[in-house]
Amino acid sequence: MMLLQTIFAFVVALGLLVTIHELGHYMVARWCGVKILRFSVGMGKIIFSRKLGADQTEWALSILPLGGYVKMLDAREQDITQISEKDLPREFCRQSVWKRISIVAAGPLANFIFAILLFAVLYMHGIPEPVSKIRVPSETSIAYQAGLRQGDMVTSVNMESVQTWPELRWKLLQLGLEKSDARVGIKRINKDRLSSFDEMEIILPLSKLTNKDLEMDFISTIGFSVARPDAILGSVVENGPASLAGLKEGDKIVEINGKPLLDGLEFTEIINASANKPLLLLVRQGGQEFEVTVTPESQEVSGQKIGRIKVQLMLAPEMLTIPVGPVDAIYKGAEKTLETSILTFKMLGKMLIGDVSWKNITGPITIADYAGQTSRTSMISYFSFIALISISLGVMNLLPIPVLDGGHLLYYSLELLTGKPVSERFSEKAQRAGVALLMSLMALAFFNDIVRLVS
Repeated sequence: MMLLQTIFAFVVALGLLVTIHELGHYMVARWCGVKILRFSVGMGKIIFSRKLGADQTEWALSILPLGGYVKMLDAREQDITQISEKDLPREFCRQSVWKRISIVAAGPLANFIFAILLFAVLYMHGIPEPVSKIRVPSETSIAYQAGLRQGDMVTSVNMESVQTWPELRWKLLQLGLEKSDARVGIKRINKDRLSSFDEMEIILPLSKLTNKDLEMDFISTIGFSVARPDAILGSVVENGPASLAGLKEGDKIVEINGKPLLDGLEFTEIINASANKPLLLLVRQGGQEFEVTVTPESQEVSGQKIGRIKVQLMLAPEMLTIPVGPVDAIYKGAEKTLETSILTFKMLGKMLIGDVSWKNITGPITIADYAGQTSRTSMISYFSFIALISISLGVMNLLPIPVLDGGHLLYYSLELLTGKPVSERFSEKAQRAGVALLMSLMALAFFNDIVRLVS
């Protein structure tokens, strides 16, 4: 069932985005007076079609759902002698260079507009996101040595306000790519007065990151992650190891074997790794503290022995939902789309000069995997994923590679500069080179996908 859901989520996302891309070409071509012969959702053999409108445009559904196309009246693809005199002015190549630029650019632009609108809807609804409180488990990490501590609430990065974990991660990623240190503003609970906070600024040395660090989850490389709740027990299963040791719902585990606990996640990790091993717990129950010994029982999970004490534990981070009005939502959607597009172009540029590994190029297998994961998490996560893929599709199509929209835009830009179109011979050679480059990139993406699956 999970595989079927993944395939369905992938097909729906990609099919929707390609259709929107092609609708951009279609609508602007119609506005420019170009005759449309066919609009196909999907590629390959047509399985259903119907001709509509004064131009009898063929609306088709094709057998392969991963794609689509708009077929215009185009002398490069049709015998011009078969085009009637009244239709000749509506042939694509006879349009002004500005009209051709508009038609070609409309596809990527449609993807960007769709991403803005989708983000705007999500922002108006409110996206539940973890707050920007951090977990710092290792004293040897870059984060700890810079001065960050467990439970610090990040309030700003380089004087820009931060409220949620995705905002924090996004700003640090941008600075990490630039190898620029981050000025991180934090609020830290005052240990002497637990109801108050100390505010301070810490320099996080992102300039120390290597290219290899950026290939991974660089936030974990720096040494922190989203904060988790304390180890406070939920319901306790009767006659389980925890129950037999005298533990009750609401108990807070303070230490294990004399070592202070970071949070509930660390408690779970220790229990999982301690099958049949007695553990000495310091427990806070009400206003009192006492010690108990509990021995996790062993359970086999996927061929491994895992410790269990049969209690529920809340591990979900503290969440924040901030719905905004329509105007602010559209502004935030446009800002998010622009920032993501710029970051994508920067990543591609750094790949070309060797500052970022080509391992970051992903293909349909990874995209399908994320489609499945986000669709199983929530519709908000899935729609956010679709918006990001829409931006990626727009950016990739703007690359100056022949056969892509960006390649055609390059031709028409040269035509504007020289006053004459690119020669047919040059265009054919460039098309062959473009196909070869695109196939190479696709092969690399598939290879990276397979390596990720195996590893």
